[in-house]
Amino acid sequence: MKVVLAGAYGNLGSDVFRELIRSGNEVIALDIAQRDIGISSGYVFHKIDVTDPKTLEGVCDGADVLITTVGLTKGSATVSNYDIDYQGNINLLNEAKKAGIKNFVYISVVKANEAPDVPMVNAKYLFEEELKKSGLTYVIHRPTGYFYDIIKVFKPMIEKGKVTLLGKEPVYANIVSTEDFAAFIVSHMLDQNKMYSVGGKEKYSYEEIAKMCFEAAGKPAVIKMVSPGIFDMLAWINKLKKNGKEAIIKFSKWTLTHDMVGDTVAGDMSFKEYIKKSFSK
Repeated sequence: MKVVLAGAYGNLGSDVFRELIRSGNEVIALDIAQRDIGISSGYVFHKIDVTDPKTLEGVCDGADVLITTVGLTKGSATVSNYDIDYQGNINLLNEAKKAGIKNFVYISVVKANEAPDVPMVNAKYLFEEELKKSGLTYVIHRPTGYFYDIIKVFKPMIEKGKVTLLGKEPVYANIVSTEDFAAFIVSHMLDQNKMYSVGGKEKYSYEEIAKMCFEAAGKPAVIKMVSPGIFDMLAWINKLKKNGKEAIIKFSKWTLTHDMVGDTVAGDMSFKEYIKKSFSK
């Protein structure tokens, strides 16, 4: 089967890429830049910019499925989540329709419909709605979060000896490894008009995650709980600076104050074991 994979060299995208090749598919890999991820055959690469429809012309021709992991995951002073997560994926959708692709797979985020004031979430929800109306057979995945993302947030705080969390009530998540999620995406890419809220097999509160990280690092657990309002102030300050960090701060506040629990479990990898390995390096 010929599969177009947009965002093929991102953290999740590269695992989806490897899974597609392992499953015997022919891959059309799309991204703004290429890097070595250990794949040497079974694909063609096209350099694209999802904000520029001209770079997408013809890249979907002859394909059966399009999978997009495209999304803005860092602060930018030049583009927004609405430029990338929404309009960029609209551009991909239009090209897929033009090429006659029948199946379109989109990677969104859990509870995407519940955060209209969080650009990193709302832009994905707006695209979900357009995809549903497109006439293409779709699969929408709403993951809870990824192992590496959580460690990326917690590790610097652990190294400094203190973790700061928001609010007074425990907040839970069953985050998933990108390897397990990639296998789930590929195995379900031909499902018809489905939406999955996907998480891992273990559910922990952020406080429990922090304590596991401290234990793995061999440090005493020091956890401070602060008011979520601090993030509102930080978002306002960065909005004035126009540095693009406002969206990241709003997303961080949202994820740290809302349960991120998926009702569909993908794979069998253990986050607890991943934490131990991350701090043993």
